[in-house]
Amino acid sequence: MFELMIEDTFSSAHALRGYSGPCENLHGHTWKVQVYLKGDKLNKIGIMVDFKEVKAKLKKVIDKFDHQNLNGLPEFKDKNPSCEIIAKLIYEKLKKDIKELAKVTVFESEKTSASYFG
Repeated sequence: MFELMIEDTFSSAHALRGYSGPCENLHGHTWKVQVYLKGDKLNKIGIMVDFKEVKAKLKKVIDKFDHQNLNGLPEFKDKNPSCEIIAKLIYEKLKKDIKELAKVTVFESEKTSASYFG
């Protein structure tokens, strides 16, 4: 079994509605997103998927979040733009086009992250 990881970042602001503490105020992050793929089959040149294709698909998803106030986006109208929800949303958007998708991990800082497995 092979596992691949593709990483990218985006910058945005958010506020956690209903949170008791400083994160209820608007604040920003440079979010790091890691996309993990799993599979046991390689093509004739010895690769599972083309990194460039996965990077482009990830970039298309996260570009909609870049330099935005996430609370104002339709995706977060009825839910908090938490690290957990962002990971799930990215996973669901990518799963439509990437059958090998295993997990999405989103870091809101160097020391904190959330993953969604589907």
